[in-house]
Amino acid sequence: MNASARRFALMGAPLVAALALSACGGKSGELVVDDAVGVTALRDPCPRVGIPDYTGDVTTFTAPGRTDSASIDVEAVITNLRAQCSDGEKLYSVASFDVLARRTNTSGARRVELPYFSTVIRGGNVVVAKRIGKVVIDFADGQARATAKGQAAAYVEKAEASLPEEMVKRITRKRRAGDQDAAVDPLSQPDIKAALARANFELLVGFQLTEAQLQFNVRK
Repeated sequence: MNASARRFALMGAPLVAALALSACGGKSGELVVDDAVGVTALRDPCPRVGIPDYTGDVTTFTAPGRTDSASIDVEAVITNLRAQCSDGEKLYSVASFDVLARRTNTSGARRVELPYFSTVIRGGNVVVAKRIGKVVIDFADGQARATAKGQAAAYVEKAEASLPEEMVKRITRKRRAGDQDAAVDPLSQPDIKAALARANFELLVGFQLTEAQLQFNVRK
């Protein structure tokens, strides 16, 4: 996965696209910064949760090398992504999700295991940690559809996910007309932008795809 080039996927639809990020609930935290309008609300230091484009669904085929619709074996999609975060010196973030799967051949009971990844990204492009898990899907005899649940978790040092107090003061300081820096947007300052990036953590999940599976998703 190219973290620096990824986009995030919208939850709740069979095909994932567009942008959606979930932060931990609650109203405690720091300021929320929006490049368009400045300081708008509280910034939660908990990692945001998302699914990189093209990794929210997977298709397997009945024969190697085939990618036509007649050879589709199993299709699965990650949906209902949820985030929980426990506050403390270390932030414990949990991403839970459902997997909806469909198979074409409904003859006999069958178990399918699909690998998925969870990765912690800092500053939009630095991979802090990555883990691989498996979601197990059980189809009953004659059943075309089945569901399963998956979960990923990560610890993040709260101090590393929080803005330095000096930066918060610079961003929130009231400016009056006539001040030398009244017309200067603090969010445009390189050191503040860098501090915001360093404090930004994301917990991303998606199917661990082969190169062929990834290219199939891109072409769809």
